[in-house]
Amino acid sequence: MAIEARLALKQRQQLVMTPALQMAIHLLQLSTLELQEVLQQELIENPVLEEVPVDEPVDDAAPSPSLTSASLEGPGDRPGDDRRDDDLPFDLSAVLFDSYDDQSLVDQEEREAPPVENLRGTNTTLAEHLLQQLCLTGADDQQRAIGQVIIGSLDDDGYLRASIEELAEWTRSDHKDVEATLVVVQSFDPAGIAARTPQECLLLQLGTEDEPDPLAVEIVRGHLGDLERHRYQEIARALQVSVERVMEAVEAIGQLEPKPGRRFNAGETRYILPDVYVIKDRENYRIVLNEDNLPRLRINGFYRGFLGRGTAAETRAYLEQKFRSALWLIKSVHQRQRTLFRVTESIVKHQREFLDRGISHLRPLALRDVAEDIGMHESTVSRVTSNKYVHTPQGLFELKFFFHSGLSTGQGGVVSSVSVKKMIEDFIAQEDSQSPLSDQEIARRLKDRGLTIARRTVAKYREELGILPSHHRRLAPRKRRSDR
Repeated sequence: MAIEARLALKQRQQLVMTPALQMAIHLLQLSTLELQEVLQQELIENPVLEEVPVDEPVDDAAPSPSLTSASLEGPGDRPGDDRRDDDLPFDLSAVLFDSYDDQSLVDQEEREAPPVENLRGTNTTLAEHLLQQLCLTGADDQQRAIGQVIIGSLDDDGYLRASIEELAEWTRSDHKDVEATLVVVQSFDPAGIAARTPQECLLLQLGTEDEPDPLAVEIVRGHLGDLERHRYQEIARALQVSVERVMEAVEAIGQLEPKPGRRFNAGETRYILPDVYVIKDRENYRIVLNEDNLPRLRINGFYRGFLGRGTAAETRAYLEQKFRSALWLIKSVHQRQRTLFRVTESIVKHQREFLDRGISHLRPLALRDVAEDIGMHESTVSRVTSNKYVHTPQGLFELKFFFHSGLSTGQGGVVSSVSVKKMIEDFIAQEDSQSPLSDQEIARRLKDRGLTIARRTVAKYREELGILPSHHRRLAPRKRRSDR
């Protein structure tokens, strides 16, 4: 077979990721707070962009992210869209969002938003807390150096993750000096710090008490495995005491902290600002996009006039590029807001029973259902629901929360997996503490309600809820008596 080189024409369709398309996709995934930061940064970097003053009417601005508010029902309540049309060199909505029905926006309405506290204090770390105590011990330079290495070797839970040999090698010290310094560090607050095992951690905490329970010490020292498995009868037989006496010691052990360092690692408090509000208005629901802190953007008229004058070619090219970038940004933000509104509107329509009656009436919903309802692609719905929260009459939820698989009922209906988890949680909350429900019993009760679910599915849902198995939920005799 002869090999030859030749030219051939081939026609094909291909989606090119232009800068404008990349910007639109990027903005679509941002939360309101993240979008605010991006817009503020663009205002700094792009001289042709400017923010419309708060007291200036919206009509004076170019197409901007005007806040959307509308009733879920009654299309006559939505006035026409008064935005100006600054043409882009392509149809952004057609390229990114497929075909869609034009939807108008209405002006922002006054409302009282839930208060959000944004103040936080500076937290002392575990290492800082321990180093302060080390400085107050009056230790010499060598002991202070060893103590600093020990403190630096603690993990987030406060456990020492280095051996005596490693610490001696790192500090070039004798093993006895390291062990002596470790005893000093283990006497610091919080109690149990710098332990090498959970057993040592509990014993250190018991040792700080004025009158520690000797039975509690004995249980931790020799029967910790049985304690973890709630084998109280075995502990009582081994120590030749009553189960009631064992339970007194177990109650004392339960007051201890197995991870003494975790209270210093609570992390930064994260406050959630809703991206959308769903407000009940008599029998209907109104959807309001949260744009309280989003700047309204427009093209600066001063720079616009430069393009009509005899401007140098280099300056003109720079301004044209900035104008193009500004228009892309304004329209991309506008499209993002419209898409977020339409997706939320579809979710509200599908989850009307949840909004009216609570989480037990949450229905199964897939991205495909919303995508087909609003005429967009599933990937668009997935992006617009990422990292965004909606404030509803039932509480604050992530938009992704409303998408769940479903389970068939005996009556031919479908129930959300979230609703099933709520049923399981309610069953366990109401169970007899002396005889907790097994997974098989929970499955039987669900079947009585028309839900045929396998025992292993119940076990999976229970684990996702963070609920222990039945044999770990069973209360011991002493606590059962207290309920009389």
